[in-house]
Amino acid sequence: MNGQNGEGAWPGAAIGRRPTNGARPLPLLLHVGSIVEGKMEALILEPSLYTVKAVLILDNDGDRLFAKYYDDTYPTVKEQKAFEKNIFNKTHRTDSEIALLEGLTVVYKSSIDLYFYVIGSSYENELMLMAVLNCLFDSLSQMLRKNVEKRALLENMEGLFLAVDEIVDGGVILESDPQQVVHRVAVRGEDVPLTEQTVSQVLQSAKEQIKWSLLR
Repeated sequence: MNGQNGEGAWPGAAIGRRPTNGARPLPLLLHVGSIVEGKMEALILEPSLYTVKAVLILDNDGDRLFAKYYDDTYPTVKEQKAFEKNIFNKTHRTDSEIALLEGLTVVYKSSIDLYFYVIGSSYENELMLMAVLNCLFDSLSQMLRKNVEKRALLENMEGLFLAVDEIVDGGVILESDPQQVVHRVAVRGEDVPLTEQTVSQVLQSAKEQIKWSLLR
């Protein structure tokens, strides 16, 4: 080979210089850049158990009835309230169930005068978030005897808190079966099916039992 005068030399031997034989140099630097970028994307998109960033329930004026945030995306109450107003304004008049807002994936549904939201990152699987949303809604529907509206919810907030804790813990999805959620909420209050008593009745009965046991 005539490597000394450049003739017949490997085209990529001199990076950044065009070979004297007119051959096109291999874009080595671009290949390296693509590999690094690909590794960075794989790192960023690596699956995580921490799927849910927030669970929200707003009324038909966009005011908060329930909110639980699982990370520091919105660290202050002021920032959270601003986000909730924004998300309500963007979604309450649409028929869609999925939205991208402020770099987040939002799945939502409404019932009479309530709006339910489950929030995840922009690259989160919408089906996972929707499974959480449907589980929460269906659990409350059973607990409230299909009367999923503001007044009934406010009268059964204890059950709502218990249900959310059964479905999501620290952003990690624990359960997506509403039957299991309703059963566990009943067990935590009192061992009585919630189809026979409202959540508030179950919890009140449990409180009374605790009170009497302390007085004995």
